[in-house]
Amino acid sequence: MANLNRVFLIGNLTRDPEVRYTPKGTAVADIGMAMNRIIGSEEGERREEVTYVDVVLWGRLAEIAEQYLKKGRPVFIEGRLQLDSWDDKQTGQKRSRLRVVAENLQLLGARGEAEPGASSGPSSGSGSGGAPRRTGPAPAPRPNPPRDPDLDAEPDDIPF
Repeated sequence: MANLNRVFLIGNLTRDPEVRYTPKGTAVADIGMAMNRIIGSEEGERREEVTYVDVVLWGRLAEIAEQYLKKGRPVFIEGRLQLDSWDDKQTGQKRSRLRVVAENLQLLGARGEAEPGASSGPSSGSGSGGAPRRTGPAPAPRPNPPRDPDLDAEPDDIPF
């Protein structure tokens, strides 16, 4: 039987990223996300349900999170679930925590939007428009290659 461990989350940061470094210098960032869901009852009442998730980012993703993410910022995370288990030193009890290990990060919202109404640095990844954002000068347009008149064909000349 096949296995699949894939998570897609879109939500807002509940706190600024907490970044630390391993002894070998790899960046590790912990972020908290909140995902809101509106639920309608049979009586027509609407209520909001909030789910909180802890996410860990490694390497370059952690550095991007530190640079561009702030509390309240919308973000898209793609990753996998990981269960951490340990013995609590104070109580001796077995403890566990389920969290998401991010494998991809996309900043959402308006370009440079850190919090509603605030501005910060440029976005990395795709924004709400779906196309990657570039931060450098626009690339020069490609010139059209010269046309070979022997290879040009009219639609009526094609035999199928």
